Order: sequence, then structure tokens, then C-alpha cells
Amino acid sequence: MASLPPTAQARSNAYFEGGYWLALWDAVVATAAAWLLLVTQWSSRMRAAAERWTRWRRLQPVIYAAQYIATITVLTLPWNLYEGFFREHQYDMSNQSLSGWLGDQGKGLIITLIFGCILAAAIYAVIRKAPRTWWLWGAMVAMLGFVFQVAVGPTYLEPVFNQFYPLPDSPLKQEILSMARANGVPAQQVYEFDASKQTTKVSAHVSGLFGAARISLNDNLMNRATPEEIKAVLGHEIGHYVLNHAYKFMAPIFLIVMAGFALVQWGYGRLQPWLSRMGVGPVTDVAGMPALVALFGVYLFVLTPVLNTLIRSSEAEADAYGLNAARQPDGAAQAALQLSEYRKMHPGPIEAFLFYDHPSGWSRIHQAMVWKAENIQATDIAAYDAAHHPPGD
Repeated sequence: MASLPPTAQARSNAYFEGGYWLALWDAVVATAAAWLLLVTQWSSRMRAAAERWTRWRRLQPVIYAAQYIATITVLTLPWNLYEGFFREHQYDMSNQSLSGWLGDQGKGLIITLIFGCILAAAIYAVIRKAPRTWWLWGAMVAMLGFVFQVAVGPTYLEPVFNQFYPLPDSPLKQEILSMARANGVPAQQVYEFDASKQTTKVSAHVSGLFGAARISLNDNLMNRATPEEIKAVLGHEIGHYVLNHAYKFMAPIFLIVMAGFALVQWGYGRLQPWLSRMGVGPVTDVAGMPALVALFGVYLFVLTPVLNTLIRSSEAEADAYGLNAARQPDGAAQAALQLSEYRKMHPGPIEAFLFYDHPSGWSRIHQAMVWKAENIQATDIAAYDAAHHPPGD
């Protein structure tokens, strides 16, 4: 921590603390966009257009959802442009040109249209079939969509935005694969992807469901980190895979989605008199989609500390696993310093509970040094310490 210049700490603190307000404004902008669609009766006109284009009732939510997604994208583009492009450049977090950023937004829009329209059709089919208990069945449909996205994302969606290529053969690559095999990860290759065309941030992941595994690290990590840091980061990511966090996370997420859908149903009923004046019918009316999305968005915003705690707990477990798998405590500590460029390192306890979805950098460094102290007599740790921290250093 002492190696961080005060100016760098102040800059990362400002960037990260600004994210607290961004979370609030994200919710406000999304809610305002939904309100605008409803109060101008644009939503009911989109519903009417869907009904004119097809009499097949099951296809109408698809046509409406396509209009809705495109309209919301246009309405929120100025805010997203500030948040995702100008602010990132302001803090030197982005390498992307405006055309490149808009290109990625266009790709994201196409993916959202495909999956969003399918999900809308499925959920409205459930709503019309069971208007009183749709919140339960709709939560199941949403979870199926979530599982599908997690399963296909690393292989089919991420390559839409970045090029993945096998990491060239090297001792480091063999050490990574050896660590993966030793921990039961069925990966035969390590991939690097060109995140540097978009961001300056370092990242990696070990992803896959149903027995598949893919080890990927971005080129920022490869270019800026030492082999010890890279192995520490991948040890953490292997921890997520081996500890089955993707599966374990699904149960609480399902409960959260189910409770959220139940509250949305109740809230929609409360809004029904006002919605009627906006030309929107009961919950089965697809024109009410902006209200459903806004209500669920507000619910998730209020639940931010709970969601952060769930994620932070799994990240702490992966940190502990990674220290034992990689046996690189100094690498883990240095990797935590890399993240100090865009994460506040030492928050207060309330601040960490409310806003942190990962352990703080200070906590990670402390954990790494506690692990090192408990293993200082081990041959590999003692040899590394003697080579890198000789007496008097």
C-alpha cells in the first residue's frame, strides 16, 4: 500500500467513488426512459404497431420488444456515451475510439435484440397463461435464460467483441495448464484476447458449464503483469471454477428474481389505474413492459448491497483458493495493486458492504501476507522470498 503514490490513490478513489453515484443515476435514467415511453403513450403505440404487423398473438411481444429495445437504446445513448466512453477516457481507462465504442454498442444491441425478444416472448407467454402466478414461472424462464447465457457466452458471445487466440507456448503457459490439471480443470489450451483495444484494465476468467472449461486472460494482464501475478490471478479464477460458483450462485439468484417478480406483480397492480390512463392494460398487455422493467430495475437497485455481498463472498472464497492453488502470495498482492488504478483500495466497513462486489485491495493484500506468514517455512515460499527479498532489503 505504501508504494502507491498519493496522487494515484486520489485518482482511483475519485473514479471508484464516482461509480456509487453512477449506480443511482443508472437507475434514474432507466426509470425516466420507461416513464417517458408510458406518459407519451409511445408504448401503447408500439403495441398497436405490433398488432397491426401480425395477428399471431405469440409473435406480438417479439415485435414490441424489438421496438422497445431499439427505442430505449436511443433514449439512453447520451448517458451511456458519457458513462462508457467519455468518463472512461477522462480517467485513462479506455483505449477505444468513438467509432470502435459505437461499433461494440451496435454488436451489443444486436445480441440484446435476439435474446431480449426471445425472453420477452417466453415471459409474456407465461404471463398470459398464468396471470396470477406468472412471477413464479417467469422466474424459472428468466433463470433458464441466465443459464443459457452463461453457457454460451465465453464461446459464442465474447468473440463477437474480442479476438481470442491461443497463448504461445512458454514455460508460463505450461505452468498455468499444470495448475489447472492439478485442480481438476479440464482445459487443454490457454487463450489470450485483445482487450487492450478497448480498455487498460487487466482481467482473466476460467469459464464453462457442464464439464467444459476455457482459460482466458487479456493482453493487458500478459503485457503488464509478472508471471507470479498472472499465476495468482488465474489461481483465483480456477477457484471460481472448482468451487462451482456458477452453479452455487444460481440458487440465490433464482430466489432474488422470484421475489422481484412477485414485487413487480404487486407494484404493477398499484400502478394499474395510472397505466390505464396511459393506454396500457393489465399485466398481460405487452405495452406494460416499460413498467415491468422499471419496477424490477428499482428493486435490483435497492438490493445492490445484497447482490454485492453474494458476489463478494464468492470472490473472497476464490481468493483463498487461489492462494493455495498458485502459491504466489506476493503475486496476489501485486495483482491487487494493479487493480488500484480503478478500485478504491481501503474503504470503510459500511462503504465496502454497500458498494464493493469484490474484497478491497487492502483486504486482498492483507490476506495474501497472512497466507505467506503461515507458509513462510515452506521450501518454495522461502526460496522465493530469499531471491526477491534478501536480508536487509
